[in-house]
Amino acid sequence: MRERRRLRMGILALVSLVLLGAVPLYFGISALARDPVFDTLDALDVPGWAAVKTVDNVSGSRWCLQDCRLRERTVESQRSAKETAPVYERALVADGWRRWKVGRCPEQPAKGSYTCWRRDELTLDLWVRDPTCALPPVNGQPAPSPAPSPAAGKCTGSLVSVKVRNAIDDERTGPQPSTDPSLTGEDPFPTLTDDPLGELTRSPS
Repeated sequence: MRERRRLRMGILALVSLVLLGAVPLYFGISALARDPVFDTLDALDVPGWAAVKTVDNVSGSRWCLQDCRLRERTVESQRSAKETAPVYERALVADGWRRWKVGRCPEQPAKGSYTCWRRDELTLDLWVRDPTCALPPVNGQPAPSPAPSPAAGKCTGSLVSVKVRNAIDDERTGPQPSTDPSLTGEDPFPTLTDDPLGELTRSPS
């Protein structure tokens, strides 16, 4: 009887230890898996109509192993881009973000409102534009009638894209090239002047 009691007590103690350790472990793993940048974006003071549906995507390493982390968020707004963009800009300012006037913002021409921001060690790209309401051309022929896009759901409102990167991984924080890489593919080599060798002359044959 004593051995059975000891066995039961041992099993109960083991189960209690497992449960007590599993709960903190679960929350610890959840905290590591959840990027705090998304928590910051969740805390932005925007009205409900400006954040109807949110889709998050993350890539890269939080500790910048090989590639630094890139956080991307797409949000649907029930109102137009002209009404939505100022709402998000005011929310970013209230949250401590500063407008960042830098070249290659955007890197490619973009319709709508495209602004860049900085806060501490992060950079943020905010793009607010009207939803795409027409089907893409098929075999070079335009679509016969407008149709709602899967992302927008309806041909109203606007789409908000937020891209957050580590400043050390954002090429725009360093020296800017003399030409737009999006047009040339890469910055051409500078033209060399004052060549010390002067003009080359043919050697006698």
